Amino acid sequence: MTDDRYQGYRGPALEVLKRENVAVWDRIVVRTGDAEIEGILLPRSAGDDSHLVLKMITGYNIGVRHDNVLSIEQVGSKKANYKIPEKEFPFDESKPNVTILGTGGTIASRLDYRTGAVIPAFTPGELFGAVPELADIANIKTKKLFGVFSENMGPHQWKVLAKNIKKEIEEGVAGIVIGHGTDTMHYTAATLSFMVQNSPVPIVCVGSQRSSDRPSSDAARTLIGSVTTAAYSDAAEVMVSMFGTTSDKFCYLHRGTRVRKMHSSYRNTFKTLGDVPLGMVQDGKFRYFKDDYKRRRSDREVDIYPFFEERVAVLYYYPNMHPDILESMIDRGYKGIVIAGTGLGHVNKPLYDPIQRAHEEGIHMFMSVQTLYGYTQMFVYDTGRDLMARGVTPLDNMLPEVAYCKLGWVLGQVQEPEAVRKMMTTPIAHEITPREPYDGFVQGQGGLDVVEDFLKDFS
Repeated sequence: MTDDRYQGYRGPALEVLKRENVAVWDRIVVRTGDAEIEGILLPRSAGDDSHLVLKMITGYNIGVRHDNVLSIEQVGSKKANYKIPEKEFPFDESKPNVTILGTGGTIASRLDYRTGAVIPAFTPGELFGAVPELADIANIKTKKLFGVFSENMGPHQWKVLAKNIKKEIEEGVAGIVIGHGTDTMHYTAATLSFMVQNSPVPIVCVGSQRSSDRPSSDAARTLIGSVTTAAYSDAAEVMVSMFGTTSDKFCYLHRGTRVRKMHSSYRNTFKTLGDVPLGMVQDGKFRYFKDDYKRRRSDREVDIYPFFEERVAVLYYYPNMHPDILESMIDRGYKGIVIAGTGLGHVNKPLYDPIQRAHEEGIHMFMSVQTLYGYTQMFVYDTGRDLMARGVTPLDNMLPEVAYCKLGWVLGQVQEPEAVRKMMTTPIAHEITPREPYDGFVQGQGGLDVVEDFLKDFS
């Protein structure tokens, strides 16, 4: 029988708590040889039996290894309340209506330290309780479609999203927000860019890198930015709205086919690659960097193509890749393969024979570059020309993940080789651009400008 006073603790860490006569939710001062650390002793979820975990007054958590603890003093007790406050969301006829479609990703949430799980705020009342500023922006309707981690999003979920987007548009919403986990949000944004075309309203994917219990959480800010964009932006495209810099200043609006998650933990992890962001939203105002976007319309017409062939893969080439990797895909019935090649679009010669076999067996093969920036240029070297002669088609500057999404979508509709090639190489939503901006590698990416601003503060 477990003791509720020591939720999740075991092994040497538990022995320290018993020795010092303290329990979970006690406010304690831990003394080590180097420091005194004050905070609330948090429960442990599982796995680690060596550390005590405290939430400090700053809101951040810290782990203290059991054998560094000299003494612990209890100075109070405070049990956490995980219930998200819920208030009735006010309706204002003068404000636009926005629908938030939930997939299971964190929109506004707090972390349940008893289980390690995120408790989401999702009903309009919960969102109002967590982010009351939303009531100043729009009338909110929520619809939970899934409750999955983003790594479990896939073709089934994408099709359901597309169909629900169409339904909400036909019912007259001003815009749609999709709450999504950040890890695969760029895949969903890319796929929806193909599945949902000619939308009259903005479709905005949003997530958060850090849960709302942390002082550095981006959850409220990104939600405010995405709802503002859905309600008022003139850009009627599939976009990702996330922090533009490491600060809380603004959110960028990234096109769904040119965006990628580029850092595991930075709040401004999403970057537009091979271009500049479509625009930005800051304090309820928009600034657009592009003028070729599709404009908001008053009609309710939208085209959806909810199709996807699941036997599609991305083959990320690495030195000394053996032919059996590709041969196994052929043997297992894959219908399309995107190769993320080195340099301008290259693989080694041992792959030539299975590539030739794949071509002869009707498998559609396309080349992207793992550099992410730049174009496939398969006429420059013999390798590129050899690969094209074996049926590999270059995809210019289409990102590998976007190429995977588009190939699955295309093969869900057509199979004839020439039709597939034509659809893959014809831009639909800026997945291929005629050129990259000369400064697109750094401009507006939270790169040099942010570093320079940071250094000014310490010069």
